[in-house]
This record gives sequence, C-alpha cells and structure tokens, in this order.
Amino acid sequence: MAERGAGETTGVLPAQRLREAIEREWIVAGAWRIPGESVQPASVDLRLGERAWALRCSFLPDSDSTVEQKAEDLAFEEIDLRDGATLERDRPYLVPLIEELRLPDEIRAKANPKSSTGRLDVFTRVLTDRNHRFDEIAAGYRGQLYLEVVPRTFAIRVKTGLALNQVRLIDGDGRLSDRELLALHGQVPLLFRDGQPLAAGSLSLGDGLFLSLDASGGPDATVGYRAKKNSLPIDLTKVGALRWQEYWEPVRPEAKQRIVLEPEVFYLLLSAEGVSIPPSYAAEMLAYDPTAGELRTHYAGFFDPGFGYSRKRDTTGSRAALEVRARDVSFMVEHGQPVCKLAFERMAEEPDVLYGEDVGSNYQGQQTMLSKHFLGQPADADA
Repeated sequence: MAERGAGETTGVLPAQRLREAIEREWIVAGAWRIPGESVQPASVDLRLGERAWALRCSFLPDSDSTVEQKAEDLAFEEIDLRDGATLERDRPYLVPLIEELRLPDEIRAKANPKSSTGRLDVFTRVLTDRNHRFDEIAAGYRGQLYLEVVPRTFAIRVKTGLALNQVRLIDGDGRLSDRELLALHGQVPLLFRDGQPLAAGSLSLGDGLFLSLDASGGPDATVGYRAKKNSLPIDLTKVGALRWQEYWEPVRPEAKQRIVLEPEVFYLLLSAEGVSIPPSYAAEMLAYDPTAGELRTHYAGFFDPGFGYSRKRDTTGSRAALEVRARDVSFMVEHGQPVCKLAFERMAEEPDVLYGEDVGSNYQGQQTMLSKHFLGQPADADA
C-alpha cells in the first residue's frame, strides 16, 4: 500500500500532491494516460469510458454487491461511446470511467459534477463497489469508478474521454467551523456585496456561509435564464458552438424584485454575493435543505482554491451560479433570499496553481451563468 511522504499534512490534496498521487498510482487509468490538464487546483477530472448502459432506473449497490452485479437486471441496452452517442432526456445511464482508484488507508475521496455539467441540468453521481452512498468514496478504496448520468432538460451528445465529473482526495477532516469561518473572513474577505466585503454582522452562518439570490434590477434586467423545452441535443465536446437563444430564455424580475419559478423547470440564476476562495481553502455548495423551501438550488457545487480571488486583492469575488428547480408547485424567490450554503475546507497545503488564469478557468469573474458551450453570451439583458 502506498504511503504519504514525510511532512505531508491533512486536508484536501492540492494539485502538486494530486500529481504525486498519480505517480504513486493512487489514481490509475489502465492503458490511458492521465493528462496534465486533468489535474485542477484541488481535483482530478474523471473521464467517460468506452461504453454506457441505458438503465431502467437508478440504484445503489449494497455491501455485498459490485456496481456491475447490481446493474445486470436494470440495464437493457449497451451503447458504444467511442465515436460519440446521444443520451436521451430523463433516462439514467451508467458509464464505467477511465480512471480507477487505489487509495491508501488514510485517504478518502469525494466526487462532484464539473461546473458545466450542472449548468446544463445533467444530473451525475459517482458509484463505487459495495458502497451505498453516491459520490462519497471510502478511505482505502481500490477499484473501478462508475458514473450515473441523467440528462434532465436537454439530450446530450457525449464521447469517450469527456469529463463530466471530478474527484478530490482528502486526508482527515479539514472542515471549518462557523467560528473559524468568521475569523477567516476577518482576515481575507470571503463574501462581497456591492463591491464591498460583507460586514461580519451581515454574514449568515449555520455550519457554513449562506448565499442569497440576485433578483435585483428593473423590469428589463436579466437576472437569469429559463431552459426551453424540446431543444436540440447539446454536444458537450464542443465549446462556444451553440446560440444560447435556441436553448434559453431570459428571466426578468417582477415588481418587488422577485421571481416566480415554474415547477419542474430548470433555471440558472446568480448569487447576490461575490465569492472569494483563498488559496489555502476550498469550498463546497451543500445539498439543499428541505426546510428552506420547495426548491433544489444546485447540482455542481465545488469551488477550487482561487475562485474569485486575487493575490493583489483587487477583485470583489465571482458570483456563484445557482442551478435551481422548483418542486411540485410554483415557488417565489426574492432578492436577497438565502438559497444555498457554502462549507469551507482546508487544503493540505496551498496548490501550486489556482483557479483562474493558472488553469484557464471558464467561470472566473463570471457575469452570466450560461455554460461554456454557448457563444455570444450576454453579460446583461441587452448584450
């Protein structure tokens, strides 16, 4: 079993230690090479393998079964992804991933969708053998990774080698308490509004930092986008190839700065706050809290070190994209309403590359929430 190097500390493993993990074969790819661009500041991209199974329904393995054993009775079609294939809306698919894990006993892993995946309403979760939890990978796991893919709003075209998810490796528990978050914000502002750091008394804390919705502006302002139904498939292998108007329609606030969400329609909105993640930390947008209302507020929620951050302290953060769907009934949300929560984790050490220019990030300083697949993206209502 591989061992940690001398002097290594606990927390989320940064890019340089992820490269070492690949060299130590904690992450392997069989006959494939793991390219340098797969390594992000705090995660490694996970790529689709050569086949997928169309499933009758979603599932989880149990402690006595592998993923493929459990899928045998639920899969009804095998799909070749090598030359590309279109995945239908609202159909679950299971895809063996190229990457596999051979983790040492003290290292656990956690997976999450990449930002562009969530912004297209593609629901994804990683499964591992003999584990009844999605995305949470036990310390010491050695085995195959599988991705459940469910396109919700748009049919999608995918291909072997495409990365829809990413995995981060974690040593110990580096989660920050509310008291530690408050102290950190006093040293390096984490949230901004109207170009200024939020005052400590304005922070909303509860096992993390709450973010609120931006529904400001007059009747001509664009505060988000509503997905159109029955659009053509989206080829996820192509960047900047689609006209956004063919897939989205602008959302404009009602009087009193509010939005009424239609049930089971997918919306992209933005946080009212700018978020800044210092280099020695990462953050995760936590799962929806059912006591907060009848809506789900995100799918992809991982924020790399450096998101919205500048070493020169000359930025006021980047606003967070919110992937929102109301459940069952129409639901009203108002400007400044808390809709999601960020939990912060320590990095084991500061990464040698940060989110932004270091890794060619697509969403640093974002003013629109549409994914990278659309061209001519508006920064405001009339752009």
